[in-house]
Order: sequence, then C-alpha cells, then structure tokens
Amino acid sequence: MRHHSGNTPPLSEAKEEFMAAQSYDRLEGVIWYDGKLVPWNEANLHVLSHGLHYASCVFEGERAYGGRIFKSTAHSERLKRSANILDFEIPYSVAEIDAAKKLVVEKNGKKEAYVRPVAWRGSEMMGVSAQSNTIHLAIASWEWPSYFDPEQRLKGIRLDLAEYRRPDPKTAPCSAKAAGLYMICTISKHQAERKGYADAMMLDWEGRIAECTGANIFFVKDGKIHTPIADCFLDGITRQTVIGLARKRGMEVIERRITPDELTSFSECFITGSAAEVTAVAEIAHWNFNPGGITKTLMDDYTAEVKPKAAAA
Repeated sequence: MRHHSGNTPPLSEAKEEFMAAQSYDRLEGVIWYDGKLVPWNEANLHVLSHGLHYASCVFEGERAYGGRIFKSTAHSERLKRSANILDFEIPYSVAEIDAAKKLVVEKNGKKEAYVRPVAWRGSEMMGVSAQSNTIHLAIASWEWPSYFDPEQRLKGIRLDLAEYRRPDPKTAPCSAKAAGLYMICTISKHQAERKGYADAMMLDWEGRIAECTGANIFFVKDGKIHTPIADCFLDGITRQTVIGLARKRGMEVIERRITPDELTSFSECFITGSAAEVTAVAEIAHWNFNPGGITKTLMDDYTAEVKPKAAAA
C-alpha cells in the first residue's frame, strides 16, 4: 500500500489496482486509428514521428458516463481548434470525430470510461519544419475509476506550490490542449507527489495564481466564487460547466487576477477537470481551507449533470 502524508487522499483503490495490473500498451480492446478500428496492440507509430520529437501533438481527455461521452462535441471542436493553433488540420470533421469516439466506447464495452483522442504530425519530415507530414488521429478508451477516492474528494486534497510557472501567452500556444504545454506539469506533479502532495498549484509568469497541473482552480469567499482569468492556461470544459452550474444556482462567479497573498482570505477551494471532476482542496502549501457547502453543492450538481438523462416516456 502506498503511504500518504497529512490529509492527502490516495488515488482510488480501483484505479491504483488497475494501474499496477498492467501498462496502457497492454490493455485489450480496439483503438480507432486513421479511420479504422485496429487491435489495441497494433496501434503503433514510428519512433521518428514529428509529434514525438517536436511536440506537434494535440489531444483531449474526456469521460463517458453510462456509455455517453460528456460534452463530446465541445471536446471535438477544441481538438480541431488546438490543431489549427499548432498549424495543422485534422482530416476529419467534428461530426466524424464524435462518431468515432462513440464507436470506440461501444466496441470496448466500458460504460464508465476515459476517452483519449490524439492527433499528431507523422514521420515524413524530421526537423523543426514539417510542412509535408501526414496528420494522424487516434482515439482510445478504457475503464476509468474515480481519479481521487470518492469518499476523500470532499475531505480535500493537498497541493504543493509548483516551481514552474505558466508562461506569458505571447510565448506559448496556451489556448491549445497541446502536448508540449504539459512538460512542466509532469515535472511539477512528480515533485509534489514525492513530497506527499496530490498535485501542485501553478502561478503564472507574473506570480499570480493560474491553475493546477491538470485542473482549473476555484476559491470561495463570503459566498462568492473566485477563479483566475483563463488567458495563460486552458479554459477547461469542466471549468466552463461548473461556472454555468454555479450561476444557474444564483451563485456569483468572479473571474479575476488572484495573488497568493489572498489565499488566507478564502474559506473553500476546489479544482475541476475531466479527470478530477470537482474535488475539494484542504491545503495549498501552508494555506489551509475547509471544504464546505458550496464545494459540496457543485460536486453534487456536476455528478447529476454528467449522468445520462433517462429518455422521456
């Protein structure tokens, strides 16, 4: 059993056991690859693919609940936009990508699943320039238990403060869900985990609060919700959904610049993302929070939102 310090909740036992059982390249099922379904172990690419060397690669992280992919079209649209920002065109329409994702989930038979579309430049040219490279698209899905232990999500996870910062948007394509932007996220999360934290909060290039390594962040003060302006990091689809749910309940959501010296004034904190869903935060470095009513309400509302609606009689 993995040891955890403080209030840090472990990954859910189901997910931890799954991760220990086998690596992702050894799962069973099919992957949609350039327009056709192929056996899981045959979904390969060449080691000289441009996307592997130069990060000319974009992807999405999506969840299927009861066999239905939540906000599937929004994710497909963002995948296409991300590719355009990286100066390539995915050779499939949004409708075709939606249909391919649905097919993969159905064929793999996992109703509670994670869905990963990924597009990249191929291996025709190897160098900074890759004008003639084939654009590939693959879509995989696999069983995905809760990212954090469900019973612990409301108790709150512990976050470290990352050393790396989100860069000036003039220096990186921050509105794309691009592979290269996650390099500093992996480094920061590894460092946090080695210190017993679940994740790390990142500041932006000017020292203001930005996000976590793979999730957006929110704070509560006097019944109002505060969250950083998403202009140097990804404006997450879960973030947008939760903001909508909060406003539907009449909660005030303020998108603004937030500095670390304000953290002592917030009573609650939570993070959002396709993997994390809505998860309470109990601690960020030496700042402490008390997961409360607003966090619990939005956790419940989000859970209700993602569940497939029963067909009308």
